[in-house]
Amino acid sequence: MTTVAIMQPYFYPYAGYFRLFARADLFVVYDCVQFPRRGWVHRNRLTAADGTLQWLTLHLAHAPQDTAIRDMRLDPGAMTRLRADLRRFPLVAQARGDPIDRLPLFTGEVDVTDYLVRNLQAVLDLLGIRCPVQRSSALALDAELRGEQRILEIAARLGATRYLNAPGGRELYDAVTFRARGIDLAFLDTAAGPGSSMLERLCRDSIEAIRAEVVRDSAA
Repeated sequence: MTTVAIMQPYFYPYAGYFRLFARADLFVVYDCVQFPRRGWVHRNRLTAADGTLQWLTLHLAHAPQDTAIRDMRLDPGAMTRLRADLRRFPLVAQARGDPIDRLPLFTGEVDVTDYLVRNLQAVLDLLGIRCPVQRSSALALDAELRGEQRILEIAARLGATRYLNAPGGRELYDAVTFRARGIDLAFLDTAAGPGSSMLERLCRDSIEAIRAEVVRDSAA
């Protein structure tokens, strides 16, 4: 059985996101869809000095409303602004040494997807999770495909016999439709651990504890 997971790239998502990598044979970065300006692709919430959750946001170059994730670019001053913005979050700002120094937070990438994938891969390396990653934009999909049909086409094109999705996808996809294409539809259970950004978790908890949580919650 070949299990494929497909998900938009997120900026240091919570540990539950990484369960898809732990369970899949191939993870597809879903970057061929419209960039969600109020989503989690370019931002996450961290704990500020006063204890409240506040947004840490990657500064992006201006782009039309309908721009796909694959075409989004970081603002030329994004890394400088990210360094300044991180000062609002003492848990991360004051962290030193391993593992925070192994995260490629400040890089020369311009392509947003490249930046996100590099940081996701760094977390996977820390957790010891091995899973090939491919961008959906590399598949040159028919632009007319939408929603479930686009997901089906990606899964079928990559030889999937099972499509693994996050818990929130239960209302989006139909098992009968997938089965007609020879693909089983599976969902992760709701993650039991904290919903904190992985950036914060790596500054607070041990890598061993986070890995155990991800692997435990992703067990079949």
